[in-house]
Amino acid sequence: MTAKKTSPTLAQDRKSGRGRPRAFDADAAVDTAMTLFHRRGYDAVGVAELAEAIGVNPPSLYAAFGSKKGLFERALERYQESGGGFVARTLAEEGNLAELIGRVFLRAAETYSAADSLPGCLVLDSTRNCSDPEIRAVTDALRAEGREHIRRRIAREFPRAAEVLTDYVLVTLSGLSAAARDGMDPAALRRSAQIAADGFAAQLGGKG
Repeated sequence: MTAKKTSPTLAQDRKSGRGRPRAFDADAAVDTAMTLFHRRGYDAVGVAELAEAIGVNPPSLYAAFGSKKGLFERALERYQESGGGFVARTLAEEGNLAELIGRVFLRAAETYSAADSLPGCLVLDSTRNCSDPEIRAVTDALRAEGREHIRRRIAREFPRAAEVLTDYVLVTLSGLSAAARDGMDPAALRRSAQIAADGFAAQLGGKG
């Protein structure tokens, strides 16, 4: 068996009592980073702030996650695994298309305005004004993946209208996220989601 090597930086941190603590919790670090990125956006959160919030020094943060981008990608994964992945999970449920999309809209309103979480969607909002094209590409890819997932489900019942109906769904989700971030009352957000769901169902008449 080969002994696990410890990087010089982390070893020095442990000896000096600085930076990464002995019981470093990577999952907790990712949760902390996810909160910061969600609250303020990728560009506004610096490495020094991330390191301080997590309880490490910047070299230790790089040792643990590779880069700020690497930590952001981990945060996005965590978000999708938790509340942020509700769209794919909802579309996998039983029900016709109108029922499923209605649930998506209502769950979006609930998720984006939940009292125990930050408003809006991390994927949709965290890189909206980002100056780094590599980071924008990360969330662009997630949005494209989500769009295709929605389009495929719509196409199962309404293939000829799949593109325009997918656009309807994405515009609605983006609007609900933006409204939540702007502080719309959760009850009002849910009412808007229901109106959007009714509108989507109405659009299905005569399509196929």
